[in-house]
Amino acid sequence: LEKHYRDMQDMEFTIEEGKLFMLQTRNGKRTAAAAMKIACDLVDEKMIKPKDAVLMLDPKQLDALLHPQFDAKALKAAKKIASALPASPGAATGKIVFTAQDATEWVTERGEKKVILVRLETSPEDIEGMHYSQGILTVRGGMTSHAAVVARGMGTCCVSGCGDIKIDEENKTFELGGMTFKEGDWISLDGSTGNIYGEEIPTVPAKLTGDFARVMEWADKFRKLKVRTNADTPKDAKQAKDFGAEGIGLCRTEHMFFEESRIKAVREMICSDTLEGREKALAKILPMQQNDFEQIYETLEGLPVTIRFLDPPLHEFLPTDEADIADLANTMGKTVDDIKAIIRSLHEFNPMMGHRGCRLSVTYPEIAVMQTKAVIGAAIKISEKHPEWKIVPEIMIPLVGEVKELAYVKNIVTETAKAMIKENKSKLKFKIGTMIEIPRAAITADEIATEAEFFSFGTNDLTQMTFGFSRDDAGKFLKDYYDKKIYESDPFAKLDQKGVGQLIKIAARLGRETRSNLHLGICGEHGGDPSTIEFCHNVGLDYVSCSPYRVPIARLAAAQAALKSAN
Repeated sequence: LEKHYRDMQDMEFTIEEGKLFMLQTRNGKRTAAAAMKIACDLVDEKMIKPKDAVLMLDPKQLDALLHPQFDAKALKAAKKIASALPASPGAATGKIVFTAQDATEWVTERGEKKVILVRLETSPEDIEGMHYSQGILTVRGGMTSHAAVVARGMGTCCVSGCGDIKIDEENKTFELGGMTFKEGDWISLDGSTGNIYGEEIPTVPAKLTGDFARVMEWADKFRKLKVRTNADTPKDAKQAKDFGAEGIGLCRTEHMFFEESRIKAVREMICSDTLEGREKALAKILPMQQNDFEQIYETLEGLPVTIRFLDPPLHEFLPTDEADIADLANTMGKTVDDIKAIIRSLHEFNPMMGHRGCRLSVTYPEIAVMQTKAVIGAAIKISEKHPEWKIVPEIMIPLVGEVKELAYVKNIVTETAKAMIKENKSKLKFKIGTMIEIPRAAITADEIATEAEFFSFGTNDLTQMTFGFSRDDAGKFLKDYYDKKIYESDPFAKLDQKGVGQLIKIAARLGRETRSNLHLGICGEHGGDPSTIEFCHNVGLDYVSCSPYRVPIARLAAAQAALKSAN
């Protein structure tokens, strides 16, 4: 039967009066590790070819091989108290903390090895605390909320959108599953299933076997799409490179701004009344940001790096804590009321569609100047240190909806970069492109392509703006849509090919009609979804970019897409 079906079989039989009866047979269910082993064994036994082995595997199963898992015996004895969205795979256990600052202090100062950060929702200010946490649990948010996206990038377990939690952040307690939890209590999260356990469950590390490497080698032979990663730190870049990433498709520069050593300078820049004041603050940030890029270029060893200029609205960088507001006021020589007035003035009713992205560089060109100096300065320095690497910085201008916007910011970047290259007597080349995340940009892509050398589709925002609902708030009502069969899946996790996908098709066609060598990629969270990867292959994109821990999934899915289209 195994030889006939060319797969491991789950057979049912009976023996009656000494006679054998085969009742039924089917392909047997298997774990991810077993799937790899079976595929390789069948190839070694010459029952199937490597391409058949690649096609018989489920890319999503690979997640289980890349992250820690619960000890099977301990998990069987544990009692689930709730479940929510499995936002970032893996298993985590730790003591509950309620703020990112506490997560950092408990690990770095108190010596706690395992903490779980429980929040109503996370924000960019929580990055450092998320880094020190074993897992993250949020009350609000969907599969592409801030917590989910950042956690996947870090390879950290995350369960999001647990609306059953009644949280009291001020008193550091929450109620769930008929139990009350306080700071320091143990909790466990399964980011692969969304299950939550009100106790400590031991975990076991992931093991990457030789079979895994063999399958990845086969996949790389068949795929046409390149696979890059979304990474903002040398650590994430190295992890992705170890998993087979061929470059960085999205480096979010704003994540670098939130470190404690530089957030004060960013706030000074935002609160300055004059160009001179803003430039003075930006001068403090410049060497730190350049050093970040130098480390990333070093880690990538000449592989391409696409760096997105500052994207989020400025209010996200400003303090909310009274002590931090007072400290900023003292530094700036202003009153607390002055700083609060600035914070109020930057408040937006819908900041995701407000003063952000390229619009910041239109209002404050000095930000684009500083970031260009950091990117080009780093590239020149590392190119001189390693002349064998061909470093070509790819600068991505975000949130463009009108070609004149792009032309304006591109001119600032080009003039600054060329002046630096000439001053350093360098032969460095660079590219300027844009992120297609506004529907208008997609349908005017022929115009946009006159100024852009590459497009990267930011499908998180493109989905948000096409559907007209927030990726952070949609979780409140999308469940009703699934229950009533209006939507079959989360459009933020699996690309909507009929709507958003058509915009990508239009932009790809129009863009290449204007510029035949236009480089096309995708860098939204959809870049790690197998069905989306198949779509990207069929549309003719050059690469997909995804979180580091999704790189092997993307490599396998890209190979399957190539094999299916060939057939």
